[in-house]
Amino acid sequence: MACGGFMSAPVCLIENDENGKLHVNKKAKDILDGIHEPVVVVSVVGLYRTGKSYLMNRLAGQQSGFALGSTIESKTKGIWMWCVPHPKKKGHTLVLLDTEGLGDVEKGDEKHDTWIFCLAVLLSSTLVYNSLGVIDNMALEKLHYVTELTENIRVKAEVSQDEDGSTDFMRVFPSFVWAVRDFTLELKRGDKLITSDEYLEGSLKLKPGSSSQNEQYNLPRRCLRHFFAVKKCFVFPRPASTQNMRKMEKLTEKELDSEFLEQANNFCCYIYNNSEPKTVTGGQTVTGTALGNLADVYVEAIRSGKVPCLENAVVSLAKIQNVCAVEQAMKFYMNEMLSIAQLPMHLEELSDIHKIAEKKAIEVFITTSFNDIDQIYQKELMVQYLLTNKT
Repeated sequence: MACGGFMSAPVCLIENDENGKLHVNKKAKDILDGIHEPVVVVSVVGLYRTGKSYLMNRLAGQQSGFALGSTIESKTKGIWMWCVPHPKKKGHTLVLLDTEGLGDVEKGDEKHDTWIFCLAVLLSSTLVYNSLGVIDNMALEKLHYVTELTENIRVKAEVSQDEDGSTDFMRVFPSFVWAVRDFTLELKRGDKLITSDEYLEGSLKLKPGSSSQNEQYNLPRRCLRHFFAVKKCFVFPRPASTQNMRKMEKLTEKELDSEFLEQANNFCCYIYNNSEPKTVTGGQTVTGTALGNLADVYVEAIRSGKVPCLENAVVSLAKIQNVCAVEQAMKFYMNEMLSIAQLPMHLEELSDIHKIAEKKAIEVFITTSFNDIDQIYQKELMVQYLLTNKT
């Protein structure tokens, strides 16, 4: 299990401002700015009051943290974040994002729900969809947000009319895990026992024919099949009695249903072992600092009424990261020169020290800068120019 050593408790990453518009919380952004190692980002989405937060607390290795509620009121608002040391991948941080429950009748803002879902997709390396009961047509209809992704997310800045904008989604979207809670059926097809993955695959089977009824039936299934390359399913029985469900944070493992506990442990092990570090277009691995900048770029696009675009986000991210990388390289160079050079000294000796410090500064820039797939920077020339003109 992971320990909550990085943060003692979750903080809100994305919330509504006083005007009802989404914005990135500065405290959370500052935490991410301090994480310079790769991040594995796991988001959970789903209807409100379905037990999403409990799964995230399990992944954090904690009994409590993300708020659980025992009433009909939605507890989580916005997107909350908890950063913990990754329990399996040394030198990586596990970033857990718990999202506001979708479909809250009191909130009644369908577009807000859509943007929360889209942000979870954009920021994650693994997206967990949490639902109750079974995977049937009603459950898939409630997942209508996935059918709207092509309208609310663009992979490329410019897509020709002949090009299907969804073709690149599978390459850049996170892996998908469906967590079915309070599952009471036997995993059987006919007389044959099946796995939970086979259950999901069967539920996503398309109906032949092109009638409007079949198209409506097939749309969410086709989107899940086409957008997410990796799909996994876990089915959880009810964890405890109705009375005990109201105090889940206080229950010991002995008080939980043994089958539920087994599935919860299997779920955590799968996430730890199979969720990949977050990357962006071009395969660049994302650090905590970059993740915070990505959140800023995507939220700003939504605030300004634009459709978030992955390609544009990477260009913006490259500019932000590379400016910081140059500043770090310059700072390193100056410190190196001040610590080694003891004036007065011969010009040739000073030149040799300059070359050594410059070489090390270039290495600092290379390790901290960010490559945009469409603009691979001439790093050595760029840093040499900056160092020459600022010293």
